Amino acid sequence: MKPFFRLRTKIIFAVVFCAVFLSSFSMILAEENQDPILIGVPADRCPIFYRNEKDGDPVGIGVDLMRIAAEEAGYQAVFEIIQEETLKDALDNGKYDVILPFGSSIESTSGKKTIVSDNLMTTPFTFVRQNSRSLPKIDTMRVGMLHSLQGAIDTLHQKFPEMIFQQYETMDEMVRALRDNQVDALLHNSYVWSYVLQKPGYQDLVIEPYEVFTMDFRAGTLDTPEKEAVIARLNQGIAGITDSQRQAIILDYTSRRLYHYDLSDYLHQYGLIAFLIALLFLSLIIIAWLRIRNLRLEQEEKLQQMIDQDPLTGALSMNGFRKKAEELLQAHPDVPYYLSYSNIRNFKFINDSLGRKAGDDLLKFWMDTTRKHLTEEEAVGRLSGDHFVFLRHLAGEEKMKEDTKNVFEPVENYFIRQGRENRVQVCSGIYVLTPQDYRVIDVDHMIDLARVAEQRVRETHKGDYAFYNPEQWEKEKQVSDIINHLPKALEDGDIQVYYQPQIDYSANRIIGAEALCRWDHAKLGWLQPEGFISTLEKAGLIFDLDSYVWKRVCQDLKRWNEMGIHQAVSVNVSRDDIRDDRDIPEHFRKLTETWGISPDQLRIEITETAFAENPELLITATNQLRALGFKVEMDDFGSGYSSLHMLKEVPVDRIKLDLHFLTGSGDQEKGRTIISCMIQMVHSLGLELIAEGVETGEQADFLLRKGNYDMQGYYFYRPMPVEEFEKLIFRK
Repeated sequence: MKPFFRLRTKIIFAVVFCAVFLSSFSMILAEENQDPILIGVPADRCPIFYRNEKDGDPVGIGVDLMRIAAEEAGYQAVFEIIQEETLKDALDNGKYDVILPFGSSIESTSGKKTIVSDNLMTTPFTFVRQNSRSLPKIDTMRVGMLHSLQGAIDTLHQKFPEMIFQQYETMDEMVRALRDNQVDALLHNSYVWSYVLQKPGYQDLVIEPYEVFTMDFRAGTLDTPEKEAVIARLNQGIAGITDSQRQAIILDYTSRRLYHYDLSDYLHQYGLIAFLIALLFLSLIIIAWLRIRNLRLEQEEKLQQMIDQDPLTGALSMNGFRKKAEELLQAHPDVPYYLSYSNIRNFKFINDSLGRKAGDDLLKFWMDTTRKHLTEEEAVGRLSGDHFVFLRHLAGEEKMKEDTKNVFEPVENYFIRQGRENRVQVCSGIYVLTPQDYRVIDVDHMIDLARVAEQRVRETHKGDYAFYNPEQWEKEKQVSDIINHLPKALEDGDIQVYYQPQIDYSANRIIGAEALCRWDHAKLGWLQPEGFISTLEKAGLIFDLDSYVWKRVCQDLKRWNEMGIHQAVSVNVSRDDIRDDRDIPEHFRKLTETWGISPDQLRIEITETAFAENPELLITATNQLRALGFKVEMDDFGSGYSSLHMLKEVPVDRIKLDLHFLTGSGDQEKGRTIISCMIQMVHSLGLELIAEGVETGEQADFLLRKGNYDMQGYYFYRPMPVEEFEKLIFRK
């Protein structure tokens, strides 16, 4: 039996040895199969980039993130400290595959173009100032920055053109310049400050608790085909980094005690005391540890102040609200907004009589109730005390009534529901944003204007709210009424199709019509097209209206065909209807197929300005429409954008001539000459022609003499309901 057990033991050992050997061999092969990539990094940005004390190799947040991305991309990352003065200089050194960090693509020192990778992380930049000095207005500030941060300086120049920048080689030089009043503040990313401000000699420096701007953290290299392939491959690796990995690395480095005291630090920290209590060495160590701990807690507290949320109510802080409002207005430039500044008229009395806790509970209730009715595209912030600001969608009086019922009434009755006789009085000032506010976003200015309106409410004691600009409110309210009521108006038939007859003046007969529309609005009454078309175009809803009109026209054409009248109707196609993601020719083909009409019964009108703005897409669509048998017309020709080149390039069947030259001011004789030449030119091109906007018999006779027979205008007929138009065509 013993030989058997010895044999089995040898077999097991051999199997284990082979498994370990094969595993190690496969790992070696995997490493050998990875492509090496040389990454150049600076060494003066602890904890993002710095030298390892043991071997001098580059380490830090940026190194760890880039190593993960490289490994995910199948690279073996090799890091090297750049020796060049700036990153832009290093780009011209061909030995690096990529260089870190860049916020965006820039030119190298020699002027070569570069490309950058996807973002590895976002670094917030903050000011540091002397504790005894306050900061001036940001646009006029003198700012000290490291020379190696040239890319960030270029970015800030674009954002703050009036800001003055002084560049220094080292952090010590920057600090001396700040203390000598050569600059007002120093600027670097907050991760570097978390390390730098651990130095005892910098105790007089404090972080200004708001972000000046944020900068992306990307790898960059020269723009060549080979380097494009490297960046593309790295982007795949960057995409593989999870948020938890990224946050863990940042937290690890920013929470470490990376700064190490030198002799000058100890002398500064303890001075003569270090010599006086040299015999009490143990006590000195304890004091040093406590001091270091306190410094670290102070920095953590200052960084915590940068968080954008009010700890009591959960609303945004002022800084957080400002950033959120700017983001929303930039992301939604076509959405109407208003800004409301609100506070409680008798809040001090509530605190004095009911206690501070009752006041705090009221504020928390107000915000809890408000957030239930906020969308992701709206925001609320607490400025101080009971002062709040709201950025809300402008949705008309109905929405205001809902807010009053769902938010303000519960707040006003908060104490009454508790059995107390204290009614809360909320005062609000409302500022409706104008188009200028979206172009130049100044949230503080908007708040000031809303505050002016709120002050008027407080002083007059009339009502609960007031508008700073009531005219803009009424205008935007009407826009809101048009946009919000469109779906129901289409469903209920409140929008009616009108027809304006087109005639052959020489034969005095109707040859067709143009389809127009009128809106019997439930709140605004009868609306002409100029009252709602442009609004729907800006809101991206014009296709809904046009599709409705096209369908109604096809229904009428089918009914007329069944009654023995083969009629042709011109329908308008907006420039916003024709897009890359929408097949308009196929849409019209299906319409004619569904309603059993022929393509020649629909004349597709596209304005001349649309062809001028997007010629390639519209020319393609026009060719496809004509190939399907539809007639295409260029509408409003001669309205101010006319181009002979356009007539040569655009494939249309009929020109609708605008009589702008025969109306208004100017030399009427010259206008008639221009019209005559236009008519002759269009006929020479073999195109059909119809004049629109004919308002007098003199105009009609002039056009007839010049060979223009087809006309349309108030001189003959105004747009009319379908019933009146049917009487005309059945009578002819």
